[in-house]
Amino acid sequence: MEIITTHINADFDAMASMIAARKLYPEAIMVFPGSQENNLREFLVESTFYFFDFAKIKDLEFEKISRLILVDTRQAGRIGKFEKLVKEKKIDIHIYDHHPDSEDDVSGSMEVVKPVGATVTILTALIRERGIQLTPDEATILTLGIYEDTGSFTFSSTTPADYEAARFLLTQGANLNMVSDMLTRELTAEQISLLHDLIHSATTHTINTIPICITRASVDKYIGDFALLVHKLMDMENLNVLFALARMEDRIYMVARSRLAEVNVGEIAAVFGGGGHSSAASATIKDLTLIQVEEELFRILQSWINPKQRAKNLMSSPVISVSPKLNLQEAAELLTRYNINAAPVLDGERLVGILSRQMIDKGIYHGLKDVPVSDFMGTEFSSVSPEASLLEIQEHLMDLQQRLLPVVEDNKVVGVITRKDLLNTLLHDPSRIPTYLYEPVQQTENKRRKNVSNIMREQLPRQINEILAEAGRIAAKHNYKGYAVGGFIRDLLLRRPNLDIDLVVEGDGIEFAKDFAKSYDARVRSYKKFGTAVVIFPDGFKIDVATARLEYYEYPAALPTVELSSLKLDLYRRDFTINTLAVELNPGRFGQLIDYFGAQRDFKDKAIRVLHNYSFVEDPTRVLRAIRYEQRLGFRIMKHTSNLIENAVKMKLLVQLSGRRLTNELKLILSEEDPIPAIKRMNEFNILPFIHPDIKCGPPLERLLREIGSVLAWYDLSFIKNGCERWLVYLLALIDPLTPAGLEEFSVKMEFAPRLASWLLEGREKTISVGKGFYGKAKLKPSEIYHLLEDLGTEWLLFVMAKTQQEETRRAISHYFRELKEVRTKLRGKDLKDMGITPGPVYRRILNQLLDGRLNGELSSREEEVEFVKKYFSESRQD
Repeated sequence: MEIITTHINADFDAMASMIAARKLYPEAIMVFPGSQENNLREFLVESTFYFFDFAKIKDLEFEKISRLILVDTRQAGRIGKFEKLVKEKKIDIHIYDHHPDSEDDVSGSMEVVKPVGATVTILTALIRERGIQLTPDEATILTLGIYEDTGSFTFSSTTPADYEAARFLLTQGANLNMVSDMLTRELTAEQISLLHDLIHSATTHTINTIPICITRASVDKYIGDFALLVHKLMDMENLNVLFALARMEDRIYMVARSRLAEVNVGEIAAVFGGGGHSSAASATIKDLTLIQVEEELFRILQSWINPKQRAKNLMSSPVISVSPKLNLQEAAELLTRYNINAAPVLDGERLVGILSRQMIDKGIYHGLKDVPVSDFMGTEFSSVSPEASLLEIQEHLMDLQQRLLPVVEDNKVVGVITRKDLLNTLLHDPSRIPTYLYEPVQQTENKRRKNVSNIMREQLPRQINEILAEAGRIAAKHNYKGYAVGGFIRDLLLRRPNLDIDLVVEGDGIEFAKDFAKSYDARVRSYKKFGTAVVIFPDGFKIDVATARLEYYEYPAALPTVELSSLKLDLYRRDFTINTLAVELNPGRFGQLIDYFGAQRDFKDKAIRVLHNYSFVEDPTRVLRAIRYEQRLGFRIMKHTSNLIENAVKMKLLVQLSGRRLTNELKLILSEEDPIPAIKRMNEFNILPFIHPDIKCGPPLERLLREIGSVLAWYDLSFIKNGCERWLVYLLALIDPLTPAGLEEFSVKMEFAPRLASWLLEGREKTISVGKGFYGKAKLKPSEIYHLLEDLGTEWLLFVMAKTQQEETRRAISHYFRELKEVRTKLRGKDLKDMGITPGPVYRRILNQLLDGRLNGELSSREEEVEFVKKYFSESRQD
């Protein structure tokens, strides 16, 4: 059974999308997951469109649902009872949506997600492509959905595709008079009263030179169509940006509209647990008062700086500090007693760390309340003098993401500055434009940059340098900035071969990729959902292109650093400092190295260092990645990062990883030229039990791994053209102690593909047979060796060769690889038929005997094979 559904509080776009989807899935049943918006509910009650057959959710037999078609949403939390069905992952899911990504998004086997004004626009295009006809009534409803979600084509989220969809629907008989009647419904007395309150409380604030209107109202009961009232207010007052807050019963409703690209209301609504588009968004907020919501909204919007302030004017004093000997529970009580969220850690008068409530809460949540503060505090931090400027303070608190900034004089902490202190200062004088902020930016940039174009010419092939230069020219042509980033730049500076090129573009990465590809007659595979693309050259060479995010600003109001900030945010999200380097590609700046996070210092120190304390909490796979980079590069994991790994292991964060992600990281480690040091390091950090409790790294395993290294070296040298999956051979060594049941459990945990899981289990059984076949036999014929080994894959054979203590077995496998594996008969089934032999099981018997003759040296030519068949199988020939 197929079900078409949408989000709770469905609007006209949701309903229209369901009806459009029904045209693509004619056997599907349409079901609302819950309530509808008031205007849609009234339409469904009063409408004469009785032919739209919506089923009731209470009548569904959920166990019979095989496919769920989601329209106008991907968020699991917005589909009511269907959320449980989605999370069980037992059904096929198709998705059609136009909303931005969110953390709660469902994944589907098919996803059509495009940044258009309405979801029904996407579905209309598919209907048109497939030549499906619509009735005038259907076309009218679909048009209504487009008009509602684009604000009758006035919202900035409207795209040419929305106009094109509407044009097509008009050709199908859509009635615009009916659409107009449905959208311009009369307001009730309660709605008029609420609109009146919104008009009179509306206040415009100039924030970052942009006029932003904020209005609020309070009523005792819920009044529908709040978004409609906000839209009317927007039009009446001709506003560019509007945030409307209304308390209704026990909740605060926020509706936001923006006609300016500079104000993305979708991102702001997301902070409050809502969502939407850059031009239209909403949120429903619980457990906060109207005043609290308004204050929080101001906190997010305001960004001005008072240039006269110094650290001594902002800091709090005397300082409340934490001893490193306190445990996390005691530290939490201290912070609660003084109502603070972060504190310096002082050993006597010596500043040794920073501790935040977030660090404490995470530790306590994971059962580490008795762990001393010294194990969990941040030990990489900066401080300022009392005379530090506001610009310096900003750089530490906002740019370097430090929560608390100690103010130090004569080696003593005399005060602290928090982000809240800084924000309060920025809010103090929003009317003044701090133009001085533009001047120091270039100075600080120069300190962080150097030109590496000479290294590029020295280390990279000429063609690659030309490709990178062309990328810079294409970026400049579009007024973008292009950068080469990540591991490619890391290995460039370390003089290590690596042509795995990643580009980041401050602009539209997909548009850039398409234009760039034209220069080389290359293909582009794009992923609009993520703003990424892969440029595939005619010879198969690939370059990855990503769009840098643009919502981060290095300094509030500092326009010259907006472009740099977007790159900085992209780099800040990476795993380790050594992977945060970027090189500019635009003409005039080609080869300029950008180092925001001290990567060059860590190169010099040969250090693996995370960017922040929660790096492993956010992504536990970075634990394995840190070990891999440490061993590959000959670096060392720094003490603080090592402590964080140990904490991650203590907190069992790796248990949270999906088997697929764990497998991918393990595969990368085992694919290294010599994975043994990394495996030993995993053992030192006690990581192997997370892969399987029975995997032990002791002398026996180390000996086996070394033997595998020798066998692989022999194989690579002897059989250059016949590669093998090296990582699988090492994996077989790791899982060798596992019982058959343990091996099956391991395959399930690691989410191996069924084919690989079967290969492991069946290979284990076959190696047992191989051992028995060789046991006690002084000499086997070549044909016997062949048939013992032919069903084992190359990786299993190499593993057996490394593990066996029997020299005869090792010689037999070597002989198989060198002399027997590629032996084939000259005759085929067709040849036997031409010789007059009746087709049947006898063919296999004949061919097997011919192969045995070849293997044993008894047959060496086609003629000898023919004579053999005539001699021994003449009775099988047809008369």
